[in-house]
Amino acid sequence: MGKSDQSSKHQVAISLSHPGQSIFTSSIDMPPPNSMVEHTFCLSNFKFQNGQLIDELKIHCFTLGELKRDAKGHVCNAVLLLHNTTGSAKEWLDKDLGGELFGPNGVLDSHQYFLIIPDAIGFGASSKPSHGLKTNFPNYRYIDIVNAHHAVMTQELGVDRVELILGLSMGGMLTWMFGYMFPNFARALCPIATQPGPMSGRNWIQRRISIEAIKNDPEWNQGHYESNPSRFVFTAPFGGLMVQSVEHLQAAAPNRAAADALYETMVERAKKTDANDRLYQLQASCDYDPSAHLKEIKAPLLAINFEDDELNPPQLGILEKGILEVAKGRFELIKRGPSSAGHYTSLKAAVWKPYLSDFLKSIESTNTSP
Repeated sequence: MGKSDQSSKHQVAISLSHPGQSIFTSSIDMPPPNSMVEHTFCLSNFKFQNGQLIDELKIHCFTLGELKRDAKGHVCNAVLLLHNTTGSAKEWLDKDLGGELFGPNGVLDSHQYFLIIPDAIGFGASSKPSHGLKTNFPNYRYIDIVNAHHAVMTQELGVDRVELILGLSMGGMLTWMFGYMFPNFARALCPIATQPGPMSGRNWIQRRISIEAIKNDPEWNQGHYESNPSRFVFTAPFGGLMVQSVEHLQAAAPNRAAADALYETMVERAKKTDANDRLYQLQASCDYDPSAHLKEIKAPLLAINFEDDELNPPQLGILEKGILEVAKGRFELIKRGPSSAGHYTSLKAAVWKPYLSDFLKSIESTNTSP
């Protein structure tokens, strides 16, 4: 696959001597990361699982920190961070994620780790249908996203191994897949807000509703529209109902006027989303099912889920059953509480970072034991 597009790689203006330039919109007392570089890598003649080809697949990502190697020349401090289905790499730069994790003495201190934060195929600034191909863009699936990320890390960044893969929601599903597709690549795995089973139930049904709303929008025109379709947006908020806790939603919409205002805000947000991009993002998950491969995962794995997550209901027992298949697997079900936000608790690192910290310390302790 191709070479780095060096013309698209540039330093972001962040300096430790200028704390006011922090990328985090945070009031917490911490300096910005020691460095951040933005990259666009081009993978030539990328072949998708279904046989489709694209001449040039662009994968955009951020890196924070300095890459380090051990005495044998192997990378020894890389961490891969994977975003969810409604976000992009930028979500990791938010105060509730990066602001909680990347600062000095943080769980993922960017002065210690080399953090790799890519946009998945179809998301952010990576190649996607709205860049020109529309529905001629290859029908990618999660396996293609994993393969593209692995190619970027190994062939473009020169990373032969990562200390941790940490993924949220969709990123968590990709983390399970990385575990068996490349079983020797990660030292540790942490999927958050996911299930190690087939895309099904309310998770798939709410995606299918959005898919059909786009396809049946009279303005969609098989994806070859000039202006973004305007009808599908009125059902788009349904997905938002599935990712918030009922308590959080009730607090945000305690009466009809507030509920109407919240709905209208969600519709306006949907209008800013390209219909084809969203269609492809949702369809990409259709064949997700790691259940037959869980025994192939070698790395220690901590799965973190939330009691009030309506997309991954704990009462189904899918995680408990699946984790038994993972040789070094464990899970943590975080109880609902004042900081809970359903599925979106995954975006609040303050809630789950203590479990991640303990997990990483336990691995370090195991590796240093006599």
